[in-house]
Amino acid sequence: MQRNVFMIIVIIVSTITIPIPLHAQESDLDVHFIDVGQGDSILIETPSGKNILIDGGRPKAGKKVVTFLKKQGVGKIDLMVATHPDIDHIGGLITVMKTFEVKRMLDIGKINSTKTYARYVSQIIRQQIPIEIAERDDLIKVDSELKVRILNSHTGSKTANQSSIVMKMTFEETDFLLMSDVEKKQEKKLMKNYNLDSDILKVAHHGSHTSTGLKFLREVTPEAAILTYGQKNKFGHPVDRVMDNLRKVNTAIYPTAMFGTITIRTDEKGFVIINEKSPTNWLETG
Repeated sequence: MQRNVFMIIVIIVSTITIPIPLHAQESDLDVHFIDVGQGDSILIETPSGKNILIDGGRPKAGKKVVTFLKKQGVGKIDLMVATHPDIDHIGGLITVMKTFEVKRMLDIGKINSTKTYARYVSQIIRQQIPIEIAERDDLIKVDSELKVRILNSHTGSKTANQSSIVMKMTFEETDFLLMSDVEKKQEKKLMKNYNLDSDILKVAHHGSHTSTGLKFLREVTPEAAILTYGQKNKFGHPVDRVMDNLRKVNTAIYPTAMFGTITIRTDEKGFVIINEKSPTNWLETG
C-alpha cells in the first residue's frame, strides 16, 4: 500500500504542534476519537458532509459527546453505529439520540439484560430510528467517496466483545481499522479472511490483555495506533504486553487518556494527526 503520511511525531513527553484549522475542507475526511474516558466514541465527518457516530461512551459521557458534536457543527447523524451493547459503548448514545436526529442505526442484534441497554432500545423506538443488523462483509453506504466494510459481527454464541463490529474504512490512500472490543480469536479470523494492512489502528478493547497480538499487528503494520481508555481506570488498561507489541511494530501511539480527543484529517495526499492536549500538559495535570 502506497503511503504519504503527515504526522505529529510523539517521543515520550514531547510533541510537535502545527497550526491546523478546526474544521476540515469539504473534500477531506475527519475522524475524531473523542475522549470519553473509559469507553469508545468516534465521530466521522465524511468528504460529502455526512456524519457517522460510532459508539458514545458511558452514560455520563453523553453530554460531552453532544457538546463535541455541536462544536463540530453537526446538525444530524446520518449513521449511528453501536458496535456492541456494553455500557461503555452504548451508554452515551442515549443522550445523543435525545438531542440529534438520527437517520439510521447499525447494531449487532445481540440482546443485553442491563438497564442501559433497555434505555438504549427504548430511545430507538421512541425516536423511530430505522435499525439495521450488521452482517460480516457488508459495505456501509453513507458517502460514495468512502469505502466502509464490516469485518466482524455477531454470530452464534459469541460474547458481546467477540461480537463487536469491526470496520475497515478507506479514503483515498488511507486505511482505518476500527477494532472495537474484539479478542485474539477474532483477530486470527480476520487475518485469515482479509487484508488488514492499515495506516490507522483503533486498538481493540482499550488495550486489554484480551487483544492485540503481535502477529496481528505485523499484519496491520499501522503508522499510528489510537488507544481509548480513562486515566487510572480500574481495569489496568492498557496492559504492558499491548504497549510492548505496539512498540515492536514501530507505530506511533496515541492514547486519549494522554492526548485528549484525537483527530485524524485525511485528504488525497495523506493524513495529519491533531491532538487536543500535549503529553507534557497531561503529565503536569494528570
